Amino acid sequence: MKNLKTKLQPVAVVLLAVFAIGGTGIALYSPATQAADDKKAATAKPALTVTTTKPVAARLPIKLAANGNVAAWQEASVSSESNGLRLTEVRVNVGDVVKAGDVLAVFSADTVNADLAQAKAAVQEAEANAADAVANAARARTLQNTGALSAQQISQYTTAEQTANARIASAKAALASQQLRLKYTKVVAPDSGVISARSATVGAVSGPGTELFRMIRQGRLEWRAEVVAADLRNLKTGTSAVVKAANGSEVTGKVRMIAPTVDTQTRSALVYVDLPASAGATAKDAPFKAGMFASGQFELGTSDAMTLPQQAIVVRDGFSFVFRLNADQHVSQIKVQPGRRLGDRIEVLGGLTADSQVVVRGAGFLNDGDLVNNVAESSPAAAKLAAK
Repeated sequence: MKNLKTKLQPVAVVLLAVFAIGGTGIALYSPATQAADDKKAATAKPALTVTTTKPVAARLPIKLAANGNVAAWQEASVSSESNGLRLTEVRVNVGDVVKAGDVLAVFSADTVNADLAQAKAAVQEAEANAADAVANAARARTLQNTGALSAQQISQYTTAEQTANARIASAKAALASQQLRLKYTKVVAPDSGVISARSATVGAVSGPGTELFRMIRQGRLEWRAEVVAADLRNLKTGTSAVVKAANGSEVTGKVRMIAPTVDTQTRSALVYVDLPASAGATAKDAPFKAGMFASGQFELGTSDAMTLPQQAIVVRDGFSFVFRLNADQHVSQIKVQPGRRLGDRIEVLGGLTADSQVVVRGAGFLNDGDLVNNVAESSPAAAKLAAK
């Protein structure tokens, strides 16, 4: 029995220690301690001092972006109409601005002039023969009722007159052909424009139909934008488009025509936009050249939008977020979809109301649920945008 008491004494000591610790633990969660924790929480420091703003309603332009190539409005092929003549002179080169009727090249006219002289002599000979035939036919007609000539002879004189007149017409046609050949020895511009290609070489003997020059008619260029089929319904003839060149220059053009077919591979159609003359090939230092790639935007009007400063949008993991300030001075991270841009402001599509307080300065350093110190700040850009 004595040994049992001796063994139980350490157990009793341990139990007393446990009760003592339990009592201390109970004291830690007493009402007085809870009040101290609440006071500590009430005096918690904000994570950051921020500025906030409210979304601003505005009317933003609706634009449709597209890419495409710059091309000549129309190209004219200037070819040789002479056969077997030697080219003796070329008066223009690539890039030259010409007017309709300007001489571009000259062929040797020696052979043509000889043939022309021969044709003129043939006309004179035909006219002389015709004069004699006409006189004989006139005399035969006067003797028709006298019986001095038979009807057969009179018919022969009349036929000879008609044949002589036909030979005059044939000789004159041959003369006109030679005159036309002489005209073709000078290659002239069919329209005003800019020479875009030249294959004419002095000394070459060209056959009819050989292309000598290629020119951009009237120096007009156009932007051939590729637009997907779903967006074609938003475009029409006369719609404005701002086209940007590779050097950064921008010009405003008008939609001239929309292609009647859609490419079966890309499911896009060409929209032809006329560029102004100042951007065309005839202008000095023109920003656009045929064959150049260009981007642009079609202007489709305006619509209502809710905008925020660009600084208020935080991009994380490929998504856009804003931090809304709640009444308890804590922030909530809200996923939004950015839309159009106007200067340093971005359209926000859904997720916010017009009276939401959104963190602007300091948004990039916050996390969801952070306590912040708000300092109201009015944005001059927002005020100006709201006044529009």
